[in-house]
Amino acid sequence: MHLGIFKITYNRTAMHFMDKACQHILLHQIHKIMIFKKTFTAWCNSHLRKAGTQIENIEEDFRDGLKLMLLLEVISGERLAKPERGKMRVHKISNVNKALNFIASKGVKLVSIGAEEIVDGNAKMTLGMIWTIILRFAIQDISVEETSAKEGLLLWCQRKTAPYKNVNIQNFHISWKDGLGFCALIHRHRPELIDYGKLRKDDPMTNLNTAFDVAEKYLDIPKMLDAEDIVGTARPDEKAIMTYVSSFYHAFSGAQKAETAANRICKVLAVNQENEQLMEDYEKLASDLLEWIRRTIPWLENRVPENTMQAMQQKLEDFRDYRRLHKPPKVQEKCQLEINFNTLQTKLRLSNRPAFMPSEGKMVSDISNAWGSLEGAEKGYEEWLLNEIRRLERLDHLAEKFRQKAAIHEAWTDGKEEMLQQKDYETASLSDIKALLKKHEAFESDLAAHQDRVEQIAAIAQELNELEYYDSPSVNARCQQICDQWDSLGVLTQKRSEALQRTEKLLETIDQLYLEFAKRAAPFNNWMEGAMEDLQDTFIVHTIEEIQGLSTAHEQFKATLPEADKERQAILGIHNEIAKIVQTYHVNMAGTNPYTTINPQEINAKWDKVRQLVPQRDQALIEEHARQQNNERLRRQFANQANVIGPWIQTKMEEIGRISIEMHGTLEDQLTHLRQYEKSIVNYKPKIDQLEGDHQLIQEALIFDNKHTNYTMEHIRVGWEQLLTTIARTINEIENQVLTRDAKGISQEQMNEFRASFNHFDRKRTGMMDAEDFRACLISMGYNMGEAEFARIMSIVDPNRLGVITFQAFIDFMSRETADTDTADQVMASFKVLAGDKNYILADELRRELPADQAEYCIARMTPYTGPDAIPGALDYMSFSTALYGESDL
Repeated sequence: MHLGIFKITYNRTAMHFMDKACQHILLHQIHKIMIFKKTFTAWCNSHLRKAGTQIENIEEDFRDGLKLMLLLEVISGERLAKPERGKMRVHKISNVNKALNFIASKGVKLVSIGAEEIVDGNAKMTLGMIWTIILRFAIQDISVEETSAKEGLLLWCQRKTAPYKNVNIQNFHISWKDGLGFCALIHRHRPELIDYGKLRKDDPMTNLNTAFDVAEKYLDIPKMLDAEDIVGTARPDEKAIMTYVSSFYHAFSGAQKAETAANRICKVLAVNQENEQLMEDYEKLASDLLEWIRRTIPWLENRVPENTMQAMQQKLEDFRDYRRLHKPPKVQEKCQLEINFNTLQTKLRLSNRPAFMPSEGKMVSDISNAWGSLEGAEKGYEEWLLNEIRRLERLDHLAEKFRQKAAIHEAWTDGKEEMLQQKDYETASLSDIKALLKKHEAFESDLAAHQDRVEQIAAIAQELNELEYYDSPSVNARCQQICDQWDSLGVLTQKRSEALQRTEKLLETIDQLYLEFAKRAAPFNNWMEGAMEDLQDTFIVHTIEEIQGLSTAHEQFKATLPEADKERQAILGIHNEIAKIVQTYHVNMAGTNPYTTINPQEINAKWDKVRQLVPQRDQALIEEHARQQNNERLRRQFANQANVIGPWIQTKMEEIGRISIEMHGTLEDQLTHLRQYEKSIVNYKPKIDQLEGDHQLIQEALIFDNKHTNYTMEHIRVGWEQLLTTIARTINEIENQVLTRDAKGISQEQMNEFRASFNHFDRKRTGMMDAEDFRACLISMGYNMGEAEFARIMSIVDPNRLGVITFQAFIDFMSRETADTDTADQVMASFKVLAGDKNYILADELRRELPADQAEYCIARMTPYTGPDAIPGALDYMSFSTALYGESDL
């Protein structure tokens, strides 16, 4: 007794001198142990009562190991080794070791927990052991969205209480202090048990007691804590709360299974809805693009020529607007369409859906064929435009030449028929008759000299007809009139010649001087007229060499002018001699030459005209020479750029090809590198635009050839469009590889291994393997297959039987071989959970378990169930699941 008093006194004295902080820590630890005992005891009893027993003192009642082994058998559903029934310490240790060994067999590491401590009643070790059991058998199997047990349980609580605005579960301690979290869990699953609307956040005691009482009475969850245990502490114990909450989770496990099934269905439906939207987008984009091509090709195939150069130039300008403004967006749409198609097919393969088959006539190959037809029509249209412009230019030149020659000829023939029809020789004197005869001979000479001009006029008219000149009828009429008149002149000349010859014997010597003047003046006059015609003739040249040839010919012509001037002086000398004779011998000639209408004044006037036209011709040749020099400058300017841009585009195409088959870093690194590469290519666009501007200047200058380069603007345009399309497709392929890798859980190392294998057997470096290379690749990766199995695999990777396997098809196949995916069976099983194991499901069940939009999506697509147990309103979820994946997957 005195010793007891001494102990009490000593303890009080020690407590008196103990630091207040130490006191607080000790009291806190004692309180925690009490909470653990209460919670863990209730949890153990919730299972032991199934075996008809319970415990009172957790550290005492497990010491012999019998109830501990019984507890493990109840919660695991398995039989443990037969226990020892002896009362000795060694028997107790043996039983506890059997329990601990069973726990360890479940993959649990028991750190510092030994059978001796449990047998000795060590409270701390006993509580630690029970917590380990709770973690393994009550919490560890809880997993939401592949999270850890603790995170999964927390995520489950957050989802279930999300609709309750005054509940915010962030942890397993202070988030539960107001009791509303427990009440919300009950109300969410059993709303009839709690009137949640009457609960107040500022009354935690009422809330906690309500939740604990209802859980014990209606949910078979024992009371593991008192409300005071939670409200009376600043931070409730996390392990105790987790143990309590896990009991709620297991109580509602049936509902959780339905939620898991609903989540799986929602995921599958979301994928299907997204894919359907992508299909609709593809169909619309394909329809719009094909419609645009359908409208554009007839315009490009319209080869109805215009009559004037101005109208054809307008057609050329409209074509340039099409090339510059209308076509580039469609090129981008075509590229985007192919990218969308590839992405959609990848998503369908990743989700085990059947491949997308576009509507009739809207396949990617159909669009490519239509695009090829468009470009063929486009090329033909441009060639036709340029040919038409050349033809019209030639026609305008020929028509002007025809008018000039016709006008000169008509001016010469004016009055000739009247002259030939005169009867003046009947009353003329002998000298007059002789003069008329000589004059007629001179006229015949002049007539013969004009024969070439008439033939030239007819030849030009014929060429205009062959080139389909729009005003050919008027040209033909004028030409016919000239030819008819020429024939008439020939007939009249012959008649007059015969008449004069009949009277020639009656005539005496005619004045030889007049005749000599007439004979020399006529060809000289004709030469001057031809010279004036040549000097005024328009010319069309396309090169410096051609204009230099004209300039050389003109210089040669100028070199003949001194001799021509001597001839002119000689002819004028004859006329002066005639005048001198007339004056000397008083001949009655009235000062006119009876043999010709050409007079010295006319010769001098035409000579002066020739002298005036020579410098004008000089200036025209100089201007044309300058224009041809400018054209040559434009050719070289275009060629200098084209000879750089063309090889640059080819180099970039080759570099993209190398990038697409090489492995440097992760797919994200390759994607970053390609996007930077794409940016550098897009930044090159101003050089293309500058080249387009130079090309337009060349076309406006009507330059049709360029010997300085083999590249045309068409080559550059096609190469540029192919370059943009290729880099975009390459980026899309890498994006699809990322999508495949992430969706299938493929590691970067696996992706690199797949790429290395593919590159090794892509022997031709085309980005594709043929069938034999693919077989060798599979064998190198450990596949042992016969012909039938290889044929089956080929039908998967090459469904269109093209005889080649792309890298994307290879990746899809390997990812199927190495990764798990949702299947139609899994989706059907999920629907079966929501339907409560029925072979059908009701619309109300879908609306209750799924989000509104996805529930209506299913209802709209499910057919009525017609099985033997069908009821009104029953829906067939089995056929719906089959439709999601295709018959081959079931």
